[in-house]
Amino acid sequence: MNNNISRSRNRAFVIAGLGTALLIAIFLSPLASKNPDGLDRVSQDLKFDSKAHEDTPARKLPFYGIFDEYALRGVPEAIATPLAGLVGTLVTFGLAWGIGKLVVRGSTSPSTEHDGYSDSDE
Repeated sequence: MNNNISRSRNRAFVIAGLGTALLIAIFLSPLASKNPDGLDRVSQDLKFDSKAHEDTPARKLPFYGIFDEYALRGVPEAIATPLAGLVGTLVTFGLAWGIGKLVVRGSTSPSTEHDGYSDSDE
């Protein structure tokens, strides 16, 4: 019984976290600054941005052309950034969830002993 309560609390926590992340990705991503950030800004300030390699390995990936400057290519600008945030959040969540499932599955042993007690001791 306790295990069911724990699972439903975990599920509610994950759903609430995913919902919050999706809301942030959709509604706050359009408010991000259009100015260069991070290394782009440093390269411009120090005047070596012209030395950037245009033929990087990432540009050869099949999905590289879909996202351009944190927005979806070929979609009206008003919805391109929120849509990119939505897709990115869902992909990140899916990868994290899948890796978590693999790690949990790999760490469970055939006997279901926890803290020295087995399930049959109840």
